[in-house]
Amino acid sequence: SVGEACTELKREYDQCFNRWFAEKFLKGESAGDPCGQLFKRYQLCVQKAIKEKDIPIEGLEFMGPSKGKTENSS
Repeated sequence: SVGEACTELKREYDQCFNRWFAEKFLKGESAGDPCGQLFKRYQLCVQKAIKEKDIPIEGLEFMGPSKGKTENSS
């Protein structure tokens, strides 16, 4: 992970996601988001580490809705 402090959060999220994927999703149970809160904590940790390390991220798009942008569908 980008920051050492985020490594444990990444491990927890990966375990949660892999368990959900294998035990629920692959068996047709796709409702709910059991790992969403873990992902948000991990994402915030990574964003903080990027700022602290002054890593240039201009031009990169992150997962999730784009702020200030609208999508046109035709």
